[in-house]
Amino acid sequence: MGLGTTIAAPQAEGTAIRVLGAISFCHLLNDLLQSLIPAVYPILKTSHHLDFSQIGFITLASQLTASLLQPLVGLYTDNRPTPYSLPIGMGFTLAGLLLLSVAPSYAAILFAVALVGVGSAVFHPESSRVARMASGGRHGFAQSLFQVGGNAGSALGPLLAAFIVLPMGQHSIAWFSAAALLAIIVLTRVGTWYKQRRATLAERARTAGHEVVQRRPRRTVALAMAILIALIFSKYFYLVSLSSYYTFFLIHKFGVDVRTAQLYLFVFLGAVAVGTFAGGPIGDRIGRKHVIWWSILGVLPFTLMLPYASLFWTGVLTVCIGLVLASAFSAILVYAQELVPGKVGTISGLFFGLAFGMAGIGAALLGKLADSTSIEFVYRVCAFLPAIGLLTAFLPEVEHRRPGKL
Repeated sequence: MGLGTTIAAPQAEGTAIRVLGAISFCHLLNDLLQSLIPAVYPILKTSHHLDFSQIGFITLASQLTASLLQPLVGLYTDNRPTPYSLPIGMGFTLAGLLLLSVAPSYAAILFAVALVGVGSAVFHPESSRVARMASGGRHGFAQSLFQVGGNAGSALGPLLAAFIVLPMGQHSIAWFSAAALLAIIVLTRVGTWYKQRRATLAERARTAGHEVVQRRPRRTVALAMAILIALIFSKYFYLVSLSSYYTFFLIHKFGVDVRTAQLYLFVFLGAVAVGTFAGGPIGDRIGRKHVIWWSILGVLPFTLMLPYASLFWTGVLTVCIGLVLASAFSAILVYAQELVPGKVGTISGLFFGLAFGMAGIGAALLGKLADSTSIEFVYRVCAFLPAIGLLTAFLPEVEHRRPGKL
């Protein structure tokens, strides 16, 4: 991968806001459906007599399929873009959701959530490509708008679980199949735009020629990618400690009921959704590296205080953590896409896959740690994870900022 390699560079256009809005809305629906899985853990734990380790392996089954398949999907679609893979992927999510609503055993639960993971593996790389195609050059803004839809869906999942699934039981999960059907309809429309847009860009590349793009030395890319992977590890191991075990932490430490714990989880995930949107536009202006610095290392004081806080301050601190930490992923993803130009699907699949994989492995390991020690000990250990953000100092500069444009 030497300097001077050429890739097609189509002329930038205005941002396709309607397409970005549609793909963000579908991301909301996709992640809302996924977030029902951890949101119903208290029901599954009671009805199927599960321990924390088994709960962790449910998360692992969902996240591992997504983690392993997403880079492969991204690599395949870089070479053979498949616009209508988006509604097909959502079909897997629909099937997994329906199975989960009637799953009679632990094995059936694992298979159901694995199907949801397959749907996610297809959805994220191609949706990220659509977001970049529709960005008009505002890559950070587009990625954040896409991501904020997913985070909003993740926040709504526990809220809907608290008021629908918890009172009515596991079978009520089937009602959410309507959301999957709606997503399939919208994604079919998005796939049509994607197919037409791809044809336009291909024609423009043929008539406009090629632009020389400087690629960085392999050693520089390898070092930067290793640092980004370490940062993803830090972010998602900590986030999964809250998304999977926060309700149990609140119930155990403060004696709150399940619904109250779910509402606290909703508030935290809502903060994550708000924080997600900030990272991309700010990164477009001041640079991704600055956002990564702030978002990973910046939460360290809050995570260190969290295990020792009262119920009120626990809520406040988790909101601060969600707002700050959430801005990292869009910045990391766009930074990686600029580090390795021309491989949007592969990079998107790799980093979404890493995010899901780290979350799944983290859930399983932290569940075992909670079983062998205590849920409070888990948060005391995880509090130090954001210190890994110090590695950001070794990331190379890869971008040219445009100060006046948010």
